Amino acid sequence: MGSGDTEDIREPVAGLLLAAGAGSRLGRPKALVEVGGERLVDRGVRTLREGGCEQVLVVLGAADTDVTDACAVINPDWATGLGSSVRAGIDAVPDEFDAVIVALADQPLVTPQAVQRLLEAHRQGARAAVATYHGNQRNPVLLGREHWSAVHAMAHDDVGARPFLRAYSHLVTPVECDDVASPEDIDTAEDLARLAGLLGSPSA
Repeated sequence: MGSGDTEDIREPVAGLLLAAGAGSRLGRPKALVEVGGERLVDRGVRTLREGGCEQVLVVLGAADTDVTDACAVINPDWATGLGSSVRAGIDAVPDEFDAVIVALADQPLVTPQAVQRLLEAHRQGARAAVATYHGNQRNPVLLGREHWSAVHAMAHDDVGARPFLRAYSHLVTPVECDDVASPEDIDTAEDLARLAGLLGSPSA
C-alpha cells in the first residue's frame, strides 16, 4: 500500500439501539409506539441492520419487550437516564466487534443511508464519527472500541456520548447526513403526529 492510499478497514461493527426510556412526556414507552404499523424499537433495529451493522443490541428498561433480529440488553437503572443505557449497552457488545454505532429509538427519520455513511467513514479509517445535520452533531454516532472506556466514564444522567464528542473533538470525523436523514425526535404526541405525517403513515 502506497503512502497516499487510504486504508480500508473491514472489522465488524455492531449496532446499539437505546430504547429504555419511559417516554414520560409522551405517556408511554417510546419503544412500543407504532408508526405505520411498526414499533419504533423494530424500526430502529431494521435501520441499523439495513445500514450494515452485523449485530444489533437493544437496551431496554421501562418496556421489557421482545425484539426480533436483535439481542436485548436490560438496563435495570434505566430510570436514571440515557447515560446508564449507554454504559449498559457498551458493556454488552461482544468482544469480536471493533466498533459500535449508537442510535436512538425515538428518531424514526434516521435512515439506513446515514448508518451506511458512518460505516464508510469507519472503513476509511475513522475511529469516532458522528452524523451531522446542517453542521450540528446529532445521532447516530460511531465509536471505535478504544474509546468505549472514555465514553463509559463520561456518560451520566441523561447524557450519552456528547461529553466524549466534545472533549475529543479532534478525533471525531463529522459525517454529513442532511440529505438522507433527520435527527428529529419524538417527545410528545404532537411530535409523533408530525413525524408520522412526514413518514406518510399513521401512528398508534
